[in-house]
Amino acid sequence: MIDRKVYIEKMKAKMDEWDADIEKLQAKTESAQADMKLQYQEQMERLKQQQDEAREMLSKMTDASEAAWEDMRKGMESAWEATSKAFMDAFSRFK
Repeated sequence: MIDRKVYIEKMKAKMDEWDADIEKLQAKTESAQADMKLQYQEQMERLKQQQDEAREMLSKMTDASEAAWEDMRKGMESAWEATSKAFMDAFSRFK
């Protein structure tokens, strides 16, 4: 079983990385041509929404009982994979 505290700290560190990634993407959005700017902004909003959902789930995990924690961790892993894929897709589009 994964140590709860270590796992939560790992997820918080990943959230910080995502914050930095969003800032980089935001800078690229600002310098984009007008026709692409809207598309990039929409993608950024989706990323931010997914990140907010992951933060909320992480917050709930922090407060969860031991019995519920393992189930929540599995759900978090699934959400994490989806959000990571969304970030990779966004970076490939912004290049």
